[in-house]
Amino acid sequence: MGRVIILTALIWAAAAGAWAQSGSSGFSGLARIDAEASRVRDAGQGAEISLGLSQGVPYRLFTLAEPPRLVLDFQEVDWTGLTADKLVQGEQVSAVQFGTYVPGWSRLVLQLAEPMKVASAAMSVDQVTAAARLAVTLEPVAAEEFAASAGAPQDPRWDLPAPQVMEGKTERDENAPLLVMLDPGHGGIDPGAETEHGIIEKHLMLQFARELGEALVRSGQFTVMMTRDGDYFVSLERRIAMAHQAGADVFISLHADTISEGRAHGSTVYTLSREASDKASAKLAERHLRGDLLSGTDLSQADDRVTGVMLDLARQETQPRSDALAAALIDGLRGQKRPINNRPLRSAGFSVLKSADIPSVLVEIGFLSSKRDLNNLVDAEWRAKAARGILNGLITWRAQDDARRALVRQ
Repeated sequence: MGRVIILTALIWAAAAGAWAQSGSSGFSGLARIDAEASRVRDAGQGAEISLGLSQGVPYRLFTLAEPPRLVLDFQEVDWTGLTADKLVQGEQVSAVQFGTYVPGWSRLVLQLAEPMKVASAAMSVDQVTAAARLAVTLEPVAAEEFAASAGAPQDPRWDLPAPQVMEGKTERDENAPLLVMLDPGHGGIDPGAETEHGIIEKHLMLQFARELGEALVRSGQFTVMMTRDGDYFVSLERRIAMAHQAGADVFISLHADTISEGRAHGSTVYTLSREASDKASAKLAERHLRGDLLSGTDLSQADDRVTGVMLDLARQETQPRSDALAAALIDGLRGQKRPINNRPLRSAGFSVLKSADIPSVLVEIGFLSSKRDLNNLVDAEWRAKAARGILNGLITWRAQDDARRALVRQ
């Protein structure tokens, strides 16, 4: 880990120095990728990365394991015109993902076919045009050496803070509005599902989350916060942390995925379980986790066994509340005559649902792989009725939950 941080600091300084030599006094504006001048090629048993940029920007790079990845962060790059199939020309890099990571910062993630280390990295800036070129060479390295040096450097601009002891939530006034944390799926470097007509899940779910949030607030029974309010990446772990930090009473993750297994269509609500209720749900959960991996999230410290046992104990109370919430939401959507999946209540090991003390569900409003669902999802009137169905479900669940908890206290 130490070598990664030192390398990062040197590259950041070198980039700033190269840019300063171009005659400007500070970084400003948005650098644009030159897609025609950008390639990732095999170089013997290694690889060469060449990125053309409209101007020099600070950058850093580091590697992550399981699977082996090279991550490059920039301040900030417009990736318009770049496509993965044209960028990668070889077999040493098996997949690539790029986009906004956090506001003001962009990320490029290369999944490596085998462990490789950075042999050289340099950014050059043309003194006349100010255009920049980042050149990185990779060479094979033993798996043990790769694992020893891999890891994300800690940076307060986008990393989670160190764990702290937090006070438990105070008893809520039964008449006070519930705080609902809405979680628009995906974002930034992780686009989610996409259609051939250019409909992208991350944009659609952000729009629906805003519409749903307005409906909830207007009811007077709920206040709303969102895990993201723009097109940027939020890791699954951070989404849960945000809900805890806000003291949320309910967590609802919103999605509109594509599923190739069977003919999935209609709204579906998922809760957390160790064993998925069906093969399609298991693959969906795996894809969500893979989205985090391809976005350059370091999961090496996730799922500590001892912590997992303690969380399982805490979930014994929360899980029945989540199950009841899922059922109420389905009833609410059905009451608005929204298309419901033939098996609307499902479960899987979605990481975003692993909060121990907040009732949490993942709602697939529809599936972009279904022509009928796609037509519904892009219809503002249809979305408004779906939002009303979720609102009605939350109102019903709140009344039932308050009644159950009153009995427990007695």
